[in-house]
Amino acid sequence: MQPHSHTLRSSFQNKVPAVRHQIATVVISCKQHEDLVRSIVSDEKLSETTRMNPIQWKKFEDGLPNLMIENVQDIRGRDVVFFADFLDPGTMFEQLAVMYALPRYFIRSLTVVMPYFPTGTMERVDEEGQIATAFTLAVILSAIPLSSMGPAKLIIYDIHALQERFYFGNNVIPLLLTAIPAFKEKLEENHKGESIAIAFPDDGACKRFGRMFENYETIICAKVRDGDKRVVTIKEGQPKGYHVFIIDDLIKTGGTLIECKNALLSKGALKVSAFVTHAVFPLESYNKFTGEGPDQFQHFYTTDSCPTTVKIIKDLKPFHVISLKNSMVEALLQYGDR
Repeated sequence: MQPHSHTLRSSFQNKVPAVRHQIATVVISCKQHEDLVRSIVSDEKLSETTRMNPIQWKKFEDGLPNLMIENVQDIRGRDVVFFADFLDPGTMFEQLAVMYALPRYFIRSLTVVMPYFPTGTMERVDEEGQIATAFTLAVILSAIPLSSMGPAKLIIYDIHALQERFYFGNNVIPLLLTAIPAFKEKLEENHKGESIAIAFPDDGACKRFGRMFENYETIICAKVRDGDKRVVTIKEGQPKGYHVFIIDDLIKTGGTLIECKNALLSKGALKVSAFVTHAVFPLESYNKFTGEGPDQFQHFYTTDSCPTTVKIIKDLKPFHVISLKNSMVEALLQYGDR
């Protein structure tokens, strides 16, 4: 009996397909993040167990979304990752429709990667009548249905205020990551040997990111009232003789960063550069930073969290785009349902 049992067992093992390299994770992307997602899926750490699933982003004659998840039968029982971009409010509804639909197709789990949380700066009410739209968007995302493994996970980079994690309901679990390590790697690689100081545009940015730059000279700027105006001045630290990098989570029109740069140069900074995670730049405000000369920003680092903007600025001086790809690969490996 023993040889026969061994023969059956060997025969069975030969017929059972190996599951080690089977596709376990399916990635679906909005149109804006497709290039980033292709690079993530092709990474050697994920390529054997992850594939990108196409989706048709069409519209009906009246402009409303006409959406189709292709090969939908193949996502059943899979861990699904959806890459979202809400920088353009006109695309929010169609992406939400996909997020709400995916759990209904019996997926195993859902992870939403939204590098930029666009309403994050409107997180509080300072006077009666204001609406904290950061809370509103959190509520909308919290309505994503449960999957087989439970609540959806939501990955966000450098959200404007950390307390916003508590705006989400129990149907979604936010994971708040930072792009600062990716920037520090570039800083050490591209500016080795320079006398570097780190400046923050206000106390809030210093509290948020200061501990990540403990080995650097730190400078804090602040806005103070000068007659009828509010001007940026240096509250703490000494920029003289340093190449100063201003650090913040995002940039829109850029007025505050420009004022910080001018204040730093007036106090003896050799050069001023900047890093922000999210380059929003509405109304082509990036043009304020494309001038050359010693009184301009020498380097402006940002990430590809806002892909529409990045496509415009990636070849313009002084901009340098740091991809979040490696960080996202590690996040999916560490925190995904694999």
